[in-house]
Amino acid sequence: MEHTPAPNSPKKTVLVVDDDPVTLGLVCKMLEESYIVLTANNAKEGLQQSKDYKNEIYLLLSDFEMPVMSGIALAIEITRERPNIKVLLMSGYNEGMLVLNEGWHFLAKPFIQSQLRTLISGLVSPDLKSRYIASA
Repeated sequence: MEHTPAPNSPKKTVLVVDDDPVTLGLVCKMLEESYIVLTANNAKEGLQQSKDYKNEIYLLLSDFEMPVMSGIALAIEITRERPNIKVLLMSGYNEGMLVLNEGWHFLAKPFIQSQLRTLISGLVSPDLKSRYIASA
């Protein structure tokens, strides 16, 4: 079951970075109802968004492979400034096993909307997920 915030609860912020405008647009459209969504077309813009945004960013959702700077390099830079941020990397990468830093997550492309929303909800609001499971 998908969780949407209660009407009076503040929306949490997600930073989405992808060099493919179609993917960026689709992902943002999936999330904008439930989250404040910051977008960036590349890692440099993502770093700038993170620096400029004064409130908490709960999740970095980034493409794994981008020109100039990879999603991993971007995540390393952002987690230096925001050590509590969750990291979710997405990619169509299928050339073997990916090794990510502890606590980072990976989502293979293509994915369906419910996969993305469930994963993000579990990362951004794990307390709500555990409460839902406990009461089920």
